[in-house]
Amino acid sequence: MDNSQAQALGPRDRRTDALGDLQVLPDETLCAILEYLTPRDLARLACVSSVMYILCNEEPLWMSLCFKRLNGPLQYKGSWKKTARLLEQPLNEYEEPCRKPLHFDGFSSLFLYRRLYRSHTTLNGFSFDNGTVERKKDLTLEEFYHQYDGKKPLLLTGLTDTWPARHTWMIDQLLLNYGDTNFRISQRSSQKILMKFKDYVSYMKLQHDEDPLYIFDDKFGEVAPGLLKDYNVPHLFQEDFFDVLERDQRPPFRWLIIGPERSGASWHVDPALTSAWNTLLCGRKRWAFYPPGRVPLGATVHVNEEDGDVNVETPSSLQWWLDFYPLLADEDKPVECTQLPGDTIFVPSGWWHCVLNLETTIAVTQNFVNSKNFEFACLDMAPGYRHKGVCRAGLLALEQGSFEDADDSLIYTDLARKDKRARIQEPGDGPNHEKTTNSASRRYNMWKQGFSYDINFLSMFLDKEKDHYIHPWSSGNCMGQREMRDWLSKLWVGKPGSRELIWKGACLALNADKWLECLAEICAFHNLPSPTDDERLPVGTGSNPVYLMENTVIKIFVEGGLEASIYGLGTELEFYNLLCKVNSPLKNYIPDVLASGILYHENGSYKVVSWDGKGVPDVIAQSNLSPENCKVDEYPFGVWSKKQLEYRKAAISIHESIGPAGCTRIWPYIIIKRCKGKIFAQLRDRLSWEDTLSLASFLGEQLRNLHLLPLPPFNHSIFSDIELKSQLPFTNGCMEAVLNNSKIPAEWEIFIRTLMRKKKGVSSRLSKWGDPIPNTLIEKVDEYIPDDFAKLLNVLEGENGLNKVCKPCSWIHSDIMDDNIYMESRLVSLCLSENAKDAGLEDDDSINGYDEGGKGKSWCPSHILDFSDLSLGDPIFDLIPIYLDIFRGDQRLLKQFLESYKLPFIKMPQEGGEKVGRLSYLAMCYCILHDENILGAIFDIWNELRTAKSWEEVELAVWGELNNYKGFT
Repeated sequence: MDNSQAQALGPRDRRTDALGDLQVLPDETLCAILEYLTPRDLARLACVSSVMYILCNEEPLWMSLCFKRLNGPLQYKGSWKKTARLLEQPLNEYEEPCRKPLHFDGFSSLFLYRRLYRSHTTLNGFSFDNGTVERKKDLTLEEFYHQYDGKKPLLLTGLTDTWPARHTWMIDQLLLNYGDTNFRISQRSSQKILMKFKDYVSYMKLQHDEDPLYIFDDKFGEVAPGLLKDYNVPHLFQEDFFDVLERDQRPPFRWLIIGPERSGASWHVDPALTSAWNTLLCGRKRWAFYPPGRVPLGATVHVNEEDGDVNVETPSSLQWWLDFYPLLADEDKPVECTQLPGDTIFVPSGWWHCVLNLETTIAVTQNFVNSKNFEFACLDMAPGYRHKGVCRAGLLALEQGSFEDADDSLIYTDLARKDKRARIQEPGDGPNHEKTTNSASRRYNMWKQGFSYDINFLSMFLDKEKDHYIHPWSSGNCMGQREMRDWLSKLWVGKPGSRELIWKGACLALNADKWLECLAEICAFHNLPSPTDDERLPVGTGSNPVYLMENTVIKIFVEGGLEASIYGLGTELEFYNLLCKVNSPLKNYIPDVLASGILYHENGSYKVVSWDGKGVPDVIAQSNLSPENCKVDEYPFGVWSKKQLEYRKAAISIHESIGPAGCTRIWPYIIIKRCKGKIFAQLRDRLSWEDTLSLASFLGEQLRNLHLLPLPPFNHSIFSDIELKSQLPFTNGCMEAVLNNSKIPAEWEIFIRTLMRKKKGVSSRLSKWGDPIPNTLIEKVDEYIPDDFAKLLNVLEGENGLNKVCKPCSWIHSDIMDDNIYMESRLVSLCLSENAKDAGLEDDDSINGYDEGGKGKSWCPSHILDFSDLSLGDPIFDLIPIYLDIFRGDQRLLKQFLESYKLPFIKMPQEGGEKVGRLSYLAMCYCILHDENILGAIFDIWNELRTAKSWEEVELAVWGELNNYKGFT
């Protein structure tokens, strides 16, 4: 065939020859696979064939690679490939090749074409005047409350006429005032991206991205406080139940939003089912809304059955309007409008919404919880998953088969499945195109079948058996478990006029009615006064229901299920008995134990039995938790048994289900005397420096007393050789050989084995925790942690062939944090006699922790609380919560603590390398292997370490002061 014949037939299809066996994969899949390669691998792959050259030079691919390698603020260099390549090597070593991109005929891709079109299209024709959102001006609060709040979206005018932002929030003016300020950028990645405003403005002018980056910053008030003076919360939205929290305690609630044409927010429901207002200062936005439970065409709702986390998979805002909106029949189209400068949009709780910027826009938005949506917010944070799916997807979220015509490719209809990701089919792709075009109407009809966004209706789908305290917490919740309980507790005290509503929310979120019933039974059994109205809610701190009564504190053990709870109380009671037995000075700084026992539910009623930690109560024996060969006068659930439990738990993979263990109808409890004064968390910002130094010295002295306590006799029957050597978790034989041949003391052997089990899954655990732990460090964590933890303990050859560790194992509290330290007014403790204290003649301002006055007072520490997390191990473990939570990383306070502590830590070996010889290295390893996300706290305190290149850099910055400690010489 000559050239003229070839030209007549048109260009040949390059795809078959260029891709070989990979031709069976669609272009979308190939592009997704390429994101896993490094820039250097992509450069090599681009040389393989013409089609690979095209795919390897796609801008969205290089954008993704850029985000993965970014450390620090982003600077866009005109293309994502150039930006990513500059991250691979310093500027002075990089020279852009002077050649034009190659072009090839004979290759067409509908997927790439659509993406290219979305990257360059203009939106001049997307605005319209006749929206279906009602527009109002001069609306009264009463009219808003009765006609719109919680019912439907609303477009409001005239609310911003007096705002300075109407004139100052323009690109040029913001550039002049905040050009060097770093703002947070929204993009489809879990990593937090920062850009200087001047660099972002440059990006907006140069970019041609399919889904452009936009500023979506919830910290703008901290980095640019002047912006907060330019606007105020409109009078219709000033009721906010989050206002009882300090600014650093409340979840993200306000955002600065700046974006270019084609950017926007894809379909979503606001977190915690909150409501929101959004005011536009510059540009135009197009909004679309669907009522609660009606999933938009093209969106897929995923609900994880383990923790109830909700994820929504959806096309970009622009893609939805281009590809999905035209498929909708008139009756299936959303409620929509065009927002103009000065307009404020109200988004009710639970409503789906999608926003598209028609030109460069600047806006401010805030989410809020008020009396209309409070119960919905509490329901959304409740444990379980079915109710969360119903709130967002309506009756479509019920089990598969409930609606035979459901389109399973577009809607998540089977909540019994694990969280899965399904490809969103683009219109026109494949044989299901006709089915897709008709699915909207079917889904609309299904949505109408009985679904009601009513709290009584939605609460029917709440799993009453899922206990808030022990069920896995959803990472998608707007706040953590303790923060949520603290919020409800502060609402109870701060908004007494709303207690009926708050109680309803607390019953939804944390089973408050059940725990109050348990509390009443315990009080009746011990002849204590019934709880008053002020005492109905548990306090927010801790991981168990804790009630502050007039003179007592009652804690019900639930964390981790029955097994963990019974070992927690058993160990605590064994510890209190030891304190009295050896007459340790520490007993003067621990609240007196008044009673303890076990509450259980049987045959429809509650029963209570006393238990002092010795022997095994019948109700526990029937639960198959009884240790073998236990004696009546022993503590069968004491600290050595608890160590075995820790060892077993350390073998559970982070990816395995760690649900509540044991029976959920049995609860151990303890009653202690209530301390006078306040917890340190309430006083932190009011203490003088001298008082804070005094606290550091106090903790050093009391930790010294704790770590000097003798250990209970070692129970060899608990740790038999068969148990220890039958389930070795190690991938190589190194640790097995060390432990089996070195004859390490038994108390240290179980300690080392537990650490090794934790090391096995450390990378996956840190990856799951994610930001702010840098990915570059997660990749290096296995090589940083030692293979042989015995080296860190400096195991020495002892007499009779038995090896020894230079320091014995110690009792450790494990959880001395700012809510576990009580402090008294120094005026009370110095001026009143002990008899006066016992008579209750103290200054009323400091009693029961309710005082908010006395700002000029001096405070001294009086008690350490909550010993349910007691364990045995290296005393350095106790430094971690003290240094990071109480001292907030202040090395001056750490030095003060160490000067009072004075005990030697484990003497580090001189051989084995410089790293092994540092106490800071030992502390850093413990932080990495900790059960809690200690690293998240570290990178929040030391923000500059998020760009660290090595673990050694982090170690020395955080724990370097330990290497100067002379207590071990």
